[in-house]
Amino acid sequence: MAVHDEFVQLANKYMSGFFPVVPFDAQADKLLLLDFTEGNSALSAEILNDTERFTGYINEKLEAAGARYGIGGYGEHRTIYSRSRVFDAPGGEEPRRLHLGTDIWGAPYTRVMAPLDGIVHSFAFNNAFGDYGATIILTHQLEGLTFHTLYGHLSLNSLKNLQEGQTVKGGDVIADFGIPFENGHWPPHLHFQVIIDLQGHKGDYPGVCRYSQREAYLQNCPDPNIFLHMNHLAFAYS
Repeated sequence: MAVHDEFVQLANKYMSGFFPVVPFDAQADKLLLLDFTEGNSALSAEILNDTERFTGYINEKLEAAGARYGIGGYGEHRTIYSRSRVFDAPGGEEPRRLHLGTDIWGAPYTRVMAPLDGIVHSFAFNNAFGDYGATIILTHQLEGLTFHTLYGHLSLNSLKNLQEGQTVKGGDVIADFGIPFENGHWPPHLHFQVIIDLQGHKGDYPGVCRYSQREAYLQNCPDPNIFLHMNHLAFAYS
């Protein structure tokens, strides 16, 4: 059995014991499905290249829909990464545009929780424009299978007093959403990603890949909704 399939099988087995990653009441809170592909003609280059305007766009969408969070993006081929050279390749080669995590867009300083027990693998301040900003990676195990969860676009305060190897319990508040100067210059949100093999990375791992590498990366980065259980509740609004 492929490691990806083994992980999915184990995660489904233990699903009922996972804790929420963000505060969410399925009975009361609305989720808005946000589209960042080229099909979203309302998201112009002028908006994308101005972080304040981009933040306003997100906030207006959430307010109009009466939604607590915007959500989506796993496996999505996105045009928004054209706003940053972080995702470009030298010599005009294929840029990175395929998103490998789920984004949850919401209010600054929204709490972020660990979905299950683990340890702090690593953390960093990836401060390039368009990067993760403050980032935390946790390591977990299910029946001896090791995997990781990555939390990007956090507040700098989330990194205070952290130590590699530090124990984290499921449900512990580990971080909160950062504001643009500390989250890579994005509207406030959480990038949540599941990673089986970190491939030597510390405090960072690609959250976006080339489309031509899609199959390999999605095998190593399973759908985060296996922990979130939120995507099926989201509705599209335009």
